[in-house]
Amino acid sequence: MKFVIATAKPRNPLVAPSRMRRAGSHGIGTKAQRQQGRHELRRELRHAEAERHGP
Repeated sequence: MKFVIATAKPRNPLVAPSRMRRAGSHGIGTKAQRQQGRHELRRELRHAEAERHGP
């Protein structure tokens, strides 16, 4: 009678370093910057319009 012991599957050596790095966000994208700029411009125009027509 022969005993066979299953060995553990070898681990990927590249996974551990990548999990240690914990990459974060790379900053705001160009599309988001344009959208934010348009939003700020609209807000400033509304504010200026409100001051012009104030009480």
